[in-house]
Amino acid sequence: MRTSDRPLDRRSGKTLRAPVIVDRLIAAYDGGVIELDWTTPFELLVATILSAQSTDKKVNQVTKRLFVKYRSPEDYLAVPEEELQADIYETGFYRQKTRALRGVCQGLLERHGGEVPQTIPELIALPGVARKTANVVLSAAFPQAHRADPEAGVAVDTHVTRLARRFGFTTHADATKIERDLMRLLPKAQWASASLCMILHGRRICDARRPRCLDCVVEDLCPSSLAANCRDKAGQAQGLAAG
Repeated sequence: MRTSDRPLDRRSGKTLRAPVIVDRLIAAYDGGVIELDWTTPFELLVATILSAQSTDKKVNQVTKRLFVKYRSPEDYLAVPEEELQADIYETGFYRQKTRALRGVCQGLLERHGGEVPQTIPELIALPGVARKTANVVLSAAFPQAHRADPEAGVAVDTHVTRLARRFGFTTHADATKIERDLMRLLPKAQWASASLCMILHGRRICDARRPRCLDCVVEDLCPSSLAANCRDKAGQAQGLAAG
């Protein structure tokens, strides 16, 4: 029997497993959703910057007030830094995030008339915007532009990093290298949803320390399943969570 004719399992090659795993996750999470609250591309850009080292729940609590007070890039530049720091304090790393927000707003005004650009190169040229943020914003706010952009890719955060390693999609810890591995393994049509669904799965099922392998829709394809007595390829799990 040829390898390609064998039923897929956790020992199958990652090239065969990856699209199937992502398809299942897309089905399980209805294509994925960003859990940050936003109504405009600019709000999404701000919220994504604030989400670094914070939870979406906390960011949503902060932006509920923030987006009433600050409606445009000009608004973020019109107040003293200390005032903006106080307004975003609860998201953590408020000094760095204040500098990032003001830098982004200045860049938007100087280069793009205050509008969020629709290409990855233009987004990552903004101060404080790395590929993760650029891919999140472009894929959610401008999905057609994301699909057409040759520089677009897969947004990689801590959850995507953990799951990509657990699934055996990569052995890297660097986000840029992980993104490249995922782009090679997955069809471009899956890139936007793959990231969103892996993030949701990481939050709800594939916990860093105590994954719920018995509730996982891709457990049979996962080479890190604690339920199958496998070793966690991400090196984080401390035990199987109770059902």
